[in-house]
Amino acid sequence: MFPLLFLIFLLHPKILITITEASRCTISTPLKTYEKCISLPTQGATLAWTYHAKNATLDLAFTGTFISPSGWVACGINPTSPSMTGTRALVAFSDPSTGSLIVLPFILDASVKLQSTPLVSRPLDISLLSSSVSSRSGIRDGDTIQIFFTIKLSPNRTRVNFVWNRGLYVQGYSPTIHPTAASDLASHAAIDIVSTASQTGPPISSNLRWIHGTLNCVSWGIILPVGVALARYLRPFTSLFGPTWFYVHATVQIIGFLAGTAGFAIGIIMGNASVGVTYGLHRSLGITTFVTGGLQSAALLFRPKTTNKYRKYWKSYHHFVGYSSIVLGVVNVFQGFEVMGLSGSYWKLSYCLVLSTFIGACIALEVNAWVVFCRRAEEEKVRREGGGEVSQNSNFGKGRVSY
Repeated sequence: MFPLLFLIFLLHPKILITITEASRCTISTPLKTYEKCISLPTQGATLAWTYHAKNATLDLAFTGTFISPSGWVACGINPTSPSMTGTRALVAFSDPSTGSLIVLPFILDASVKLQSTPLVSRPLDISLLSSSVSSRSGIRDGDTIQIFFTIKLSPNRTRVNFVWNRGLYVQGYSPTIHPTAASDLASHAAIDIVSTASQTGPPISSNLRWIHGTLNCVSWGIILPVGVALARYLRPFTSLFGPTWFYVHATVQIIGFLAGTAGFAIGIIMGNASVGVTYGLHRSLGITTFVTGGLQSAALLFRPKTTNKYRKYWKSYHHFVGYSSIVLGVVNVFQGFEVMGLSGSYWKLSYCLVLSTFIGACIALEVNAWVVFCRRAEEEKVRREGGGEVSQNSNFGKGRVSY
């Protein structure tokens, strides 16, 4: 596990590439010939441009491909960072009324990720001087599209945050969310239009995403809850097995926490490598879960002896933090399914079946434990009452004899 983590940490979160004339890009387009071009790192997209330093205008030609006849292709400029949120975008798709290819302006604010309301076209608040779109053969899966536009930059500004993407559907005149594969989440670059250098976040490997998801699902979502259950339902048999329950519980929890730590580390690496791509709730839950898990592990170092007067406070802390970590971990597993686009998948269904089986077993064991507890309490009560009567009868007989 640790050699794998070491190799993962060797992956630098950003790369700086300089491309002068990549083989896939071209400066010649049906509209005009540009001065420079680069091949963008994802989706087979390219960008060509000409920068006019005298009046600080930038002519651009973006080339992308449709992934659905009813889909959309977009590109745009983010004034502040290479990320989707805040991008001033031009989105091309088929006009629902006429069937012709159109391009409309959109401002992608923070509400876009929430998908609470349909995306509505509105004028851009940057200096967009012109825009047009063309397609060589039509709008079919795999067809090439070119979006041409001219913007006016701030004086002496030659670094542009360029963002692009594509989606499967358009509802009316509102593009729907794009796929969330690794290449789709890495579709952004900071480009220096003078030096032709581009700083991009490398596409996160799909295998790395799956490793991250699997480790966290198995550790925080299965192993650690099982470890808690083992402690709770094996401890009453201390008289039969001694402290075996404790060693089993500690071993399972250590294995689960190490696997969860590996998954957490991979998640941090992917987050650092995906500049501008954030999943606030998933990230916050992950950090909180890891911190509570770490505090729970550290508590073992300060575990008082059973005769210590602070033992009861330590037990309360241990139970509260432990159960909190388990609940947060399970909740974040479901959040992870949403992030990976697996909300309706068999993977989520399988985990739900495993989790429901585990919860059902815990309920059955809990009921059984309470039945046993109540039965023993009743037997103890009867034994005490019986002992008291025997004692009274014994004393009464002795009194009569003495008398």
